[in-house]
Amino acid sequence: MPLRFLLDTHIAVRWLSDPKKLTREQKRVLEDAALRGSPLGVSAITLLEIAALFAGGRLQGSMMALFDKLGNPMVVLLPITVDIATEVATMGGSLSDPADRAIVATARVHRLRLITSDRRIIESRLAPVVS
Repeated sequence: MPLRFLLDTHIAVRWLSDPKKLTREQKRVLEDAALRGSPLGVSAITLLEIAALFAGGRLQGSMMALFDKLGNPMVVLLPITVDIATEVATMGGSLSDPADRAIVATARVHRLRLITSDRRIIESRLAPVVS
């Protein structure tokens, strides 16, 4: 089944560790994907963001357990490619966070809807979102 959605970092963390923090629409989309056996995309930069959250004490528990959950067959890890880096350069300055820029560029290059609650990303209108 083709990829249709990309998870922003905070959505991946919530989905795997605290799903009650997801919006009703986010839960619906994720549950529907699970029922259909449709994989979900995660940008490689999300792994770095998760590691930084653990290192900074903003996430508790086991980082490796969370990474193991991301290793399930329903998750497709998408690398940062030359196409994605090039797309980052075309997006202008509406997003200053390099990780946000890489995630949005990944959604654009792979033509995926980005599941996010990040207001800056939503308001930038750089990629279609589920919020």
